[in-house]
Amino acid sequence: MSVNQKSSAVFLDRDGVINDIIFHEEMGIIETPFTAKQFRLLPHAAKAVRRLNCIGLKAVIASNQPGLAMRHFTEKALNDITRKMVRLLKKEGAALDGIYYCVCHPTKGYGRLRRNCPCRKPKPGLLKQAARDLNIDLRTSYMVGDGINDIQAGKRAGCTTLLVGQVKLDWLRLMEKKGAKPDYIVKDLWEAARKIAAIEKRRLANRVRRPTR
Repeated sequence: MSVNQKSSAVFLDRDGVINDIIFHEEMGIIETPFTAKQFRLLPHAAKAVRRLNCIGLKAVIASNQPGLAMRHFTEKALNDITRKMVRLLKKEGAALDGIYYCVCHPTKGYGRLRRNCPCRKPKPGLLKQAARDLNIDLRTSYMVGDGINDIQAGKRAGCTTLLVGQVKLDWLRLMEKKGAKPDYIVKDLWEAARKIAAIEKRRLANRVRRPTR
């Protein structure tokens, strides 16, 4: 790849896509892990990231982590969780090319983190920042997430979008109303990786068949 040629990427939401979400009994909420001890990869997540690595796509985490703003966890705890994620993926031969978090919250945050940040999904700021940093072509990239905000951010950035999880009809109608209907619905990250690999194979075949002038 030449210096000026942009690459394609798969932007990955973290919680519910890469790792399991946690029931915090003392608070009565289902949320992101608050400690590294609570963090665990979902089945086949590492294999999925490794598949993306193998087909030449950048794998980039793009995740809202407002728990820092809401004082659910500290910056050290977030860093510990991130290091554990990278370590567990590496153990299975998978690698991330970038990790981007928005740690603000517009209404529940404290201090300087209580703000309507331009990088908080559904805004596409995280994806655009990663595109600048990593020389990514958003038009040939993908966003994989388990929520409406993920799909909206991906759409606004110009990416192909994949929604992870089972979707009820009423929720799909809501997503359509918000202009956030995903391009594909998949059961987990492994299925998303397989779908993306198939799309990339078709794109490559189309480029090969394109007549030269």
